[in-house]
Amino acid sequence: MHFRPQEVGRGWGDRNLVPWPTGDRVSDAPLPHEIDQAALNAALDYGIANHEHGQNTRAIVVVYRGRLVGERYGVGIPRDMPHLSWSQGKSITAALIGVLVQQGELTLDQPAPVPEWSGSDDPRRKITIADLMHMSSGLAFRNLGIGGPERLTTENHHFRIYFDGLNVFRHAVSFPLEAEPGTRWRYLNSDPLTLGKIVRETVERRGESYLAFPWTALFDRIGIKDAVLETDAWGNFIMTGFDYLSARDWARFGLLHLQDGVWGEERILPEGWSTFVSTPAPANPSMEYGGLFWLNAGGRYDRIPRDAYWPAGFMGQTTMIIPSKELVVVRLGPSPGRGFDAYMNEFVGRVVEAIGEQESARRPS
Repeated sequence: MHFRPQEVGRGWGDRNLVPWPTGDRVSDAPLPHEIDQAALNAALDYGIANHEHGQNTRAIVVVYRGRLVGERYGVGIPRDMPHLSWSQGKSITAALIGVLVQQGELTLDQPAPVPEWSGSDDPRRKITIADLMHMSSGLAFRNLGIGGPERLTTENHHFRIYFDGLNVFRHAVSFPLEAEPGTRWRYLNSDPLTLGKIVRETVERRGESYLAFPWTALFDRIGIKDAVLETDAWGNFIMTGFDYLSARDWARFGLLHLQDGVWGEERILPEGWSTFVSTPAPANPSMEYGGLFWLNAGGRYDRIPRDAYWPAGFMGQTTMIIPSKELVVVRLGPSPGRGFDAYMNEFVGRVVEAIGEQESARRPS
């Protein structure tokens, strides 16, 4: 180990005494009139009933207009259990970049402040923070998947993050450029890990603790209480895979974005940040990816509104944010994969339909 671990995160006392969403005391008032409670309950029951769809769902939370209106947990799964969330952590990295943008430390259109790319003749100097957010750096970084004999070779750069004892940040920035930045979309761990490196170096340059930063800058401010983030041996957070949050904590993260980065009276992410991360990346013609969030803009799910966007992780970890319905829907658990899209389309589609028409109750803009 090449770093000294430290205590992180604030103490919360009895969080069941603090109202949702920062706390865990949920309102027992009747649901809003536009919600069909029987239909919502049926949707939640379907979502958790693995014998119906075979997806091994362990936790579900539904938030409507900031209120927790339904949740379900698998047998033996505690409410506050942190679940291995895999690449949902990429969206946490995006939010930490957003915090630094809000604090005036970074801008999306600036060249990425990576010392290894700073040589006057280094073409990687042209890579911007927005390019990295869009998975469009153009780096010669290979993702060979997890099937076939090549998955455990050193040429599978994307998965060496998980299988080798690497300094993951040094690994991410060590590759040359092979495409013009911003012109090619590829789902690669290099880009969010490079952003993680930028977060670390920015925070440490101003004399703050990098290990505490996800808590002081984000988690503690919005009531996320059960997060666990793993590091490599050099103390770099591996938020392309080794991150654990409870379903309620992911719901809080989704709600922060639904509220465009505002929590209570405090702005945490820049105004318009949610629009940026939910807008299709220019180099992604399918319109399925934005700023380290997946999107429904291309119509992947026909029963879910096109404005839906979400952090997504291996084996079906999902926190779906649907602005037009003022909804956040969290689904966690290690899905075997077969039929997962059909399951999500059905499950979230049922939740959306249970909300019904809401224009008469919508907040004024």
